[in-house]
Amino acid sequence: MTLAALVLLVLAGALGAAVLRRAETGRVPRGRELVAHRREPATPWAAFALAGLVAAAAALAWAAAPPTPWLRSAVAIAAVVAAGLGGGPVVTAVLAAADPTRAVSALTGPPTTTSPVGGQRPGMAGIADPDVLRGGSWIGVLERLALAATMLAGWPEGLPVVLAIKGLGRFQALKETPAAERFIIGTLTSVLWAAACAGVAVLARG
Repeated sequence: MTLAALVLLVLAGALGAAVLRRAETGRVPRGRELVAHRREPATPWAAFALAGLVAAAAALAWAAAPPTPWLRSAVAIAAVVAAGLGGGPVVTAVLAAADPTRAVSALTGPPTTTSPVGGQRPGMAGIADPDVLRGGSWIGVLERLALAATMLAGWPEGLPVVLAIKGLGRFQALKETPAAERFIIGTLTSVLWAAACAGVAVLARG
């Protein structure tokens, strides 16, 4: 059963990597095309699939007999990878669900405001907007890798260190309301996801 849990964690990491690659290659230039692109409803299928894979891996790890040392180490490595790569779609789905501008745009269309020259430009971005806190996808991957590794290493003091480094790096951007909300929601979701993946490795220790 531990081997099956390992396979599920590997699948979770692979699925997260595939979604991340698709998101990065699917970006379009700034302007109206970008606004239309990011106003499309987020598809939560990847988040549900990833949550199901990790939950199933946890159940198998809990029911399994104590594994061999090499298998225990393999599960720990797979858990860290799944935490880093698999958390992106989950964070994106939570941000989309928490973004009030998506509910408004579904009824009225993309918000616009009048520019000084009389034209129209895109309205204020919501917290699910990928242009708010740009680079957050890869920062999130590194954050979750560090969090999961810290948990499995038994070094709880490392958790505030990781979060403090992230907060200091985003200090200037957090003065804007959408950025602050995105930072808080994304960080908490990342911590919970990393803890869930690390928990599978802890259960696999027997």
